[in-house]
This record gives sequence, C-alpha cells and structure tokens, in this order.
Amino acid sequence: MATGYRMHCVTSERKQLEDHFRQAIQEAPNAMILINTNGEIVLFNRQAENTFLYRAHEVLGKSMETLVPERYRPAHQALRSGYIAHPEARPMGLGRELYGLRQDGTEFPVEIGLTPIDANEGRMVLAAIVDITARKAVLLQIENALQEKTVLLNEIHHRVKNNLQIIISLLNMQVNTMEDGGARNALMDSQIRVRSMALIHQLLYERRDFSRVELGEYIQKFGQLLLSTFGSTLKNSQLKIITSPEPIHIELQRATPCGLLINELVTNAIKHAYPHGEGTIWVKLNKIDEKLALLVVEDHGVGLKEKTAPVTNKSLGLQLVPILAEQIGGSINCHDNQPGVRFEVCIPLIDEKNEL
Repeated sequence: MATGYRMHCVTSERKQLEDHFRQAIQEAPNAMILINTNGEIVLFNRQAENTFLYRAHEVLGKSMETLVPERYRPAHQALRSGYIAHPEARPMGLGRELYGLRQDGTEFPVEIGLTPIDANEGRMVLAAIVDITARKAVLLQIENALQEKTVLLNEIHHRVKNNLQIIISLLNMQVNTMEDGGARNALMDSQIRVRSMALIHQLLYERRDFSRVELGEYIQKFGQLLLSTFGSTLKNSQLKIITSPEPIHIELQRATPCGLLINELVTNAIKHAYPHGEGTIWVKLNKIDEKLALLVVEDHGVGLKEKTAPVTNKSLGLQLVPILAEQIGGSINCHDNQPGVRFEVCIPLIDEKNEL
C-alpha cells in the first residue's frame, strides 16, 4: 500500500514537471517544436504558429518534414534518423544554410538548436527555431555596402596612381628641355618623389587592401624602381635590400610620408655614398617587437660632408627626413659608420590585434 502510494506521488510529480515543461515551451519567445522518434510533431508552441503560419492542431501528428522545403526533405529525413540514433544538444546544420517552409509556401532562412528530451512517451527531440530573415537582410546590406566601398576605393586609388603617372611624365618632359644641370637634378628628384607616392597607390590597387601597406613589399619594389632610374649613377655599386620575413604593415595615413622618407634616405646614398668606386648600400627592415619596426639605410662611403643632424644639412632631401619621420610618429638617428653613414628610423606599427 505504502509502495503504491509512493509510486503514485512520483508519477504525479513527474506529470507536474512535464506540464510545467510544456507550459514553458508554449511561452518561449522562439519557435519550439517537440518531435518523437518517428519524426512526428507532438508539440508546436505559439511562436512556432506565428513563424510557420500553421495552427498547432494542423501539424500535430504530422511529419517534421512538413515544415521543410520539399527539395531538402530526403536529406532532412536521413539527418533526423542519424540524430535520433546519436542524440546530443547541438546546433543543426553547421556550415549549411537551413530553410523552413511556411503554410503559404514561402521559404525563410532559419537557425535550429536541437536538444534530446526523455519523457514518459520515450525519447523526444526539442527543436528551437529562429527566423533569421531580418539578420540575413542586414548582412546582405552590409556586404553590398562594403562591396560598393571597395569598388569606389579601388577606382580612387587607380585614378590617383594614373594622375601621378601623368605628373611624372610631365616632369620628365620638362627635364628633357632643361639645360641647367642643377634644375634638371631638382626636377628628377621631384620625379622620384612622385614615383614613391605613386607606388603606394599601385600597391593599394593591386592588393585591394585599402587600409594599409606592407612595408617590406614596398621597399623591394621601390628598390627595383630606383635601380632602373639610377642604374648609371650606381656604376659598380650595389643596392642590397633585406626585409623581415614577417609582414610589417603601416596604415594608409602614414604610408605616403613613410615612402617619401625611404626615398630620401636611399636616393641620397645612391647619389653621394660612392662617387669614385664600388660599394654597397644596405636597406634593412626588421620588426623589433609588436609595436615597433626598425629601418636602416647605411653605407661605407664618403659619409656626410657636415657631421650634423640631417635637419641642418643643406640637402633638401635630408632636410625633409626629420619632418617625414615626425609625420609617421617615428624617430631618426644618424651615426658615423666610419666610414660612411648609418640612418636608423624607428617606425611605430599598426596594432594588428586591434585592427582585427
């Protein structure tokens, strides 16, 4: 008698818990559907009615595939059977797009979470379904806006590069008409400076990364440009470039002054380091740490005529160097290489983690 009473109490308590569980599902803010091992719908909450446009009594006892677009039903049946055999709480369809089917025949994208439930009637599966139509629409708008921005920036950098090429051509034409050697050299210097800026926009255009420039790639390409321009000036001298195997990026706002800074240091060495013989000009770029890179331009040539800081040197290029270093937020030091000269430029780097 006592045993029977206890069993009755346990059964009654379990019944109350199941009633509370069903009530919680009914009041849930998301569509909740409970199915049995045969794939039949046994519970269809109010939000599911709003989502699929069915009344609960219209789908109870029917196959879950009723709510799945017809083209997906065979695969869905196989996946459902596999889940029943190995149930676990997890998202459904990882890496795949899922769609539901409303009573009016319209399809809509969904996210589904599956949870196995043990009930008096046996093993059940609770499916929590979220209509993500609005989210996908917003994501599509964002993707379209980003695509439009990319196309626009691509066109801007392409046009800037082309306009700079026109300026280079005009300067070249002017150089060819100049008889005064000093004036010719000044125009050629300006031409190289414009080339250094054009290369920035060329790399942005080629890489389709409009927010930053990889300095190692820039220096390598700029070195090739200088060799084609100053081949006769170098004579038997060499320009050796060593860059870090690890990418070193600088954001767009500082890329142009940084390119100009590199130009001034390297062209100064090419023109003045070895006027009478062979020698090597070194350009080295290394990453010191996550926040700082070191650019070194050095030679063992004649050195600076005036043992002073670049800002006091009469050369326009060397006067620009500290100004450009300040613009990129860096610092520059000039050392006597005994013989020759060594310039060291500390360049603050992009915080890659924050950029991501």
